[in-house]
Amino acid sequence: MTLIKTKHNRRSFLKVTAASGGGLMLGFSWAMSCTPADKVGEIPLEWFDINAFLSIAQSGKVTIMSPNPEIGQNVKTSMPMVVAEELDVKWEDVIVKQAPLNTDVFERQVAGGSQSLRKGWQALRMAGATAKQMLIEAAAKKWNVDKSTCSASLGVIAGEGGKSVTYGEIASFAAEMQVPDEVKLKDPSEFTLIGTDRGNVDMEGIITGKPLFGLDTYKDGMQFAVVLRPPAFGTKLKSYDDTGAKTVKGVNDVIRFGDKVAVLANSTWAAMKGKKALQAEWDNDENLESTNYHDRELRKLLNTKAEEPKRKDGDVNKGFSQADKIVEKVYEAPFLPHNCLEPMNFYAHVTPEKVDLLGPIQTPERTRRQVAELLGRDQSEIFIGMTRMGGGFGRRLYGDFVLEAAEISKLANSPVKVIFSREDDMTAGTYRPASKYKFKAGLKDGKMIAYHLVGAGVNMGNATREKNFPAGTVANYLVESHNLKSNITTGAWRAPITNFLAYAEQSFFDELAESAGADPVQFRLDLFQQAKDNPVGTVDYDIDKFMGVIKLAAEKANWGNPDAGIFQGFSAYYSHNTYVAEVAEVIMKKDTPVVTKVTCAVDCGIVINPIAAKNQVEGGVVDGVGHAMYGDFSFYNGQPQQNNFHQYRMIRMKEAPKVETHFVKSYNDPTGLGEPALPPAGGAVANAIYKATGQRFYKQPFMKDQIVLG
Repeated sequence: MTLIKTKHNRRSFLKVTAASGGGLMLGFSWAMSCTPADKVGEIPLEWFDINAFLSIAQSGKVTIMSPNPEIGQNVKTSMPMVVAEELDVKWEDVIVKQAPLNTDVFERQVAGGSQSLRKGWQALRMAGATAKQMLIEAAAKKWNVDKSTCSASLGVIAGEGGKSVTYGEIASFAAEMQVPDEVKLKDPSEFTLIGTDRGNVDMEGIITGKPLFGLDTYKDGMQFAVVLRPPAFGTKLKSYDDTGAKTVKGVNDVIRFGDKVAVLANSTWAAMKGKKALQAEWDNDENLESTNYHDRELRKLLNTKAEEPKRKDGDVNKGFSQADKIVEKVYEAPFLPHNCLEPMNFYAHVTPEKVDLLGPIQTPERTRRQVAELLGRDQSEIFIGMTRMGGGFGRRLYGDFVLEAAEISKLANSPVKVIFSREDDMTAGTYRPASKYKFKAGLKDGKMIAYHLVGAGVNMGNATREKNFPAGTVANYLVESHNLKSNITTGAWRAPITNFLAYAEQSFFDELAESAGADPVQFRLDLFQQAKDNPVGTVDYDIDKFMGVIKLAAEKANWGNPDAGIFQGFSAYYSHNTYVAEVAEVIMKKDTPVVTKVTCAVDCGIVINPIAAKNQVEGGVVDGVGHAMYGDFSFYNGQPQQNNFHQYRMIRMKEAPKVETHFVKSYNDPTGLGEPALPPAGGAVANAIYKATGQRFYKQPFMKDQIVLG
């Protein structure tokens, strides 16, 4: 059991932050205590706000607010589970609600970097534990006994002599209690809810079509807005003719803003038809970029010495001069769109008094600041509500579509909902940057003695992870990075940078192992052992955890002893504070490699909700396999060359491999899960296909034109 001291005052808001001494500070909002909260469901009873995270009804039902955006990573279920665990309440008595943006109350309301649970862990636990302690103290005061004689379990407080009272019966008294000076947190070994499978709290709404997503948003008086945007990156709007658009039935208005034109209508269909009827002329930049240009410039950068290396240990040139074998390879990745199942959309209603915004956004706080700057409004006048998202993958970190909705609403003096078509979504996106990596390693007597990595990417300030593996494992180590600036919008794409770097690195290490005459798994383990015995510099990873998942994956996949006709490939990577090792299995079907299974070992700290955690791993693997096999996106004169799925190949359901997941049992604080299973997937598949075909891949996608049958 952990005892945490708190600092508080009766008017402060709940916020958990790191104190200067390394501890935690806690405060609670009492401004609305002992007042009825909104009715939830059909419960005709008063609700009492115990703290910002939760309120309790007289019936014993508990409403727990989920503070972070839900993009399919299941935080809307898992975060309230943490509160409920420390509160000690039955999960069946919990009602979960999505919290709106409220930076006075909640910290880091962001879905990004696989950090929601990791960053929210202590705040969530303390919210539940503090409420529980206040309930116990309220009961003790009512019974006029010492609080140490009382205990709480599953929504009931027990005292001496058989006394008992439910949370609901004592909630109104607890809401008046002072925040305790010390809060006791459970020892993880005492958890009864955390670590058990709990279904998605929105599942019924999802499968019955209830309005949960941004696209479901509809409000009285709302107009639908579809936007004509520049057809190529580097073009500007010269003029437009809206005569045809305005003749479309249902079209209400056409508005220019910047280099874009919005068509407002009574329905999405009418707005889309109106957009097609627009006539526009564009001024083109003289330097419209094409994929051939990016390829050529990135290759130049790979052969250019960086002004300052990202990391330099020892002397790589000396190491290479002593090597008896040198392996050098270049790996290449294309741009990729995000292609969320739910295209970008957002609702906005701008009035002189306030700005109401509602929709799917991963970064509501940053977006609020951007909207305030755009409109010249104070942030206090802007309200952002968060809907469930049909995928994010980094695209919804960028609130460009929110800004569009706010600006159009202001100009139209009307509530509007901006909706992207699939073509809009794919051609007006924020893309994964194209990148290339050059690896060079020197071997002597079967051991790596020198390693040089050069990375180059479009709009990538640092294309490398210089403190990640193999940093620390080799005495002579050099990492360089180059950035190619472009007017094509790029940004985070699920597991930024590592989504391709991991594939390239792990494919290269398989080739190194082969050159060294070593088993690929043992080759990696030997490097980690070398780092333990003779560490070089600082690293971002834990060697024992890394080795642990490698050994676990190899064991569970029966590495090196597959059944006849099955070819195995190995890969392991550390990202977002989580360790993942994967073994892919490939068979040959009609001379075509087919990925049938991927075995994963994962160390992500304590697993909150196992069934949801498995879903995240499975989704990451399938996403990683699919994009490595098929994902390709290109530009010609600044214009995207793929605009829908007839041109952009994604993995089919029948092609998704079986994924077998094994979690390392741990009581450590949770780390990320939304992204870490993706980076190793491509490397594991590439290495397995090599075993099956003898062909190595240095460029993604592996199978651009083929359809692999599962």
